[in-house]
Amino acid sequence: MAAAWPSGTSAPKAVTARLVGVLWFVSVTTGPWGAVATSAGGEESLKCEDLKVGQYICKDPKINDATQEPVNCTNYTAHVSCFPAPNITCKDSSGNETHFTGNEVGFFKPISCRNVNGYSYKVAVALSLFLGWLGADRFYLGYPALGKETITREVKGFTESRGFPLFCDIFVVIIFVLWIGKLSRD
Repeated sequence: MAAAWPSGTSAPKAVTARLVGVLWFVSVTTGPWGAVATSAGGEESLKCEDLKVGQYICKDPKINDATQEPVNCTNYTAHVSCFPAPNITCKDSSGNETHFTGNEVGFFKPISCRNVNGYSYKVAVALSLFLGWLGADRFYLGYPALGKETITREVKGFTESRGFPLFCDIFVVIIFVLWIGKLSRD
């Protein structure tokens, strides 16, 4: 049979006492901000990489001005340094259990990035806009087969349609230059 709910004037006091007891138990069994506390029983402490959001803060990545991507981007991943919050105890990247004050690096968080191999984004866009019909942007980015295919397609289109695609490409470039000129005068 289930325990009866306390009744009478002592009911709110009994409910409050039970709630305080539950909250005390939770605060004793967990550390600051919900990290599992280590005890003398030999429980394994939490890795810093497994901390919850709000238990650490990561620095913004350093951005390369030429590529507009994080510095040291390899295999579509860059790493930023993260600092556990003060009074967090966890295992750092070298495996040592450390009590952090908020100023020490606890781990490096991987972030996604595009690997641009050092090519300038602005140059690639300019080549694509003005000489894309010749495949210059493809050659610049290191795709000679695609550049060659673009040239072949343009030459084939030029010979079959008596120059209409080339005329359209040049017309678009002229309209674009005039439009940019008009915007700069306004």
